[in-house]
This record gives sequence, structure tokens and C-alpha cells, in this order.
Amino acid sequence: MSRLTPDEIEQRMLRFPDWEYYEDAIHAEFEFENFKDCFSAMSRIAFECEALNHHPNWSNVYNVLTISLSTHSANGVTKKDFDLAEAIENIVEPED
Repeated sequence: MSRLTPDEIEQRMLRFPDWEYYEDAIHAEFEFENFKDCFSAMSRIAFECEALNHHPNWSNVYNVLTISLSTHSANGVTKKDFDLAEAIENIVEPED
């Protein structure tokens, strides 16, 4: 998987207004009602990570989930990161 150019990343970021690009990764922070809801989302995200064979750098403090995505083998952001970001968005903020 090849690393995306800055222009490609900028274009793709338009679809992810809650995410930021810096330090060769895309980052987001999600706040939930409580720890249980946050952990439940993390569990659902974990299944998507396994399905995509792509795993985030993430941390959780009580009701806040912080996620960073980059493709280590490409030393930067690839299509794989945006595929996972889309899956995360669908779990965290499903469309009605």
C-alpha cells in the first residue's frame, strides 16, 4: 500500500471533518456518555480493525476515545487509514 500525497490526504480529509492530519497520521477524539458506551464502541471498532487487518493507535480515558491512524509499513497515511476511519465513523456516529 503506497503512502498518499499531501494533496490526496487533504482531499480525503474533506469527508472527515472531525479528524485532523498531522505528524503523518490522521487523528480523532470521540466523547461518549460514559465509560460503558465508549468501551462498547471500542469493541465494535476492534472487530472492524481485525476485518481490515489494520489497527489504530488509540487510548481511552473514561468516556473519551482518542485514535490515530497511519500505515506503519508506508511510513504515513494510506487508503487503508481512510477505510478504517470510515468504518469508525459508521460505528461512532451512524447515519440515520
